[in-house]
Amino acid sequence: MKKQRTLVLIKPDGIIRHFIGKIISRFEDAGLKIIGMKMLWISKEFAEKHYQKDIEEKHGKRVRDGLIDYIKEGPIIAMVLEGVNSISVTRKIVGSTYPAESAPGTIRGDFAHISKEYANTNEINVRNLIHASSDEKDAQREVSLWFSREELHSYKTVHDIICLEE
Repeated sequence: MKKQRTLVLIKPDGIIRHFIGKIISRFEDAGLKIIGMKMLWISKEFAEKHYQKDIEEKHGKRVRDGLIDYIKEGPIIAMVLEGVNSISVTRKIVGSTYPAESAPGTIRGDFAHISKEYANTNEINVRNLIHASSDEKDAQREVSLWFSREELHSYKTVHDIICLEE
């Protein structure tokens, strides 16, 4: 077990559906610490840096283009979470990429329902509310893409104090 940092993005549909507070509270309730957060609109060029070419190689041009268009539809909230095994904990809280496959109790399982079959058949984006770094390599790349060192903050939470006492 080790402390990690991970990136979370609340996508435009999470914002326009008024889920910001509900989403953030899921991470705080789990003991993850928000060490950076901002709301912003992103450009196509920035979206292309986030959703790199490897997505196109794995899933096709339509999927990558759809992700880029989707994340530019409105403002997003970008956050860096920190905690013990924060990447895997965050992924569990978020749920499967495809909401219809997400377990109840996850963000996507509770607040979204579209299936990949429906999205693919109708050639629409899977509106899944949120992005979370997939692994340690992606987390390191994404955190440094979205946040400067000066935008990340250090402070102690009750979870830090308890862990220090053990």
